Amino acid sequence: MAALTLLDEPVQDLHPEALVPGGGRVVLVAPHPDDEVLALGGTLAQLSAAGREVVLYAVTDGDASHPGSATWTPALLRALRPVETAQALRRLGVSARVERLRFPDGAIVRHEEALARALDLHDADTVFVPWRHDGHADHEACARAALAAARRQGARCIEFPVWALVPGHPAHAGLPRCRMRRIRVGPRFLRAKAWAIESFRSQLMPDGDAAPVLTPQALEVWRGAGEWVMA
Repeated sequence: MAALTLLDEPVQDLHPEALVPGGGRVVLVAPHPDDEVLALGGTLAQLSAAGREVVLYAVTDGDASHPGSATWTPALLRALRPVETAQALRRLGVSARVERLRFPDGAIVRHEEALARALDLHDADTVFVPWRHDGHADHEACARAALAAARRQGARCIEFPVWALVPGHPAHAGLPRCRMRRIRVGPRFLRAKAWAIESFRSQLMPDGDAAPVLTPQALEVWRGAGEWVMA
């Protein structure tokens, strides 16, 4: 995958079930609707198909994705983006309990302690959260909050890159310093993920002359056959 040409060490592939102890829950902390599907949709689908319980903490409703837009207003995005996530999860075949926390999009850093308290974790949980250096303030705040909650409640926390996977993004240059593990996504789950990504129409459609939030370059990376974690 072109996004990780900077890695110096050999990459270790693994099956997603190797990351989650038997009987433990899969808990994913998503700063915005779509982060969980773009970066780990295939992994979630495979774990759900294997019978693992999935809990999704939707930290914001993603209503700040189009600042100043006359078309994609905050009110419309607040109503639409959770629906897009629900459709994407159905297309993935993921049965998840979704906890909508409704923290302000773009301002999670001001609510880190409250977010950490809101994450109700078990000691057998495996918590997935975007990387603490992913280059997006909301992603990084979620990582700090999830890591603090996991330490306090005895859960395991695994970070994953989202925007850092995209070549040219400022956070991409930090990946070679990380121990990366690649999760192979089977063809059936890869097709389901591609279909699920199409659910995020608000992020895929141009806004007048402005490019879509999810650029073709980034989508090429996220649609690849592997998903990545720091584990």
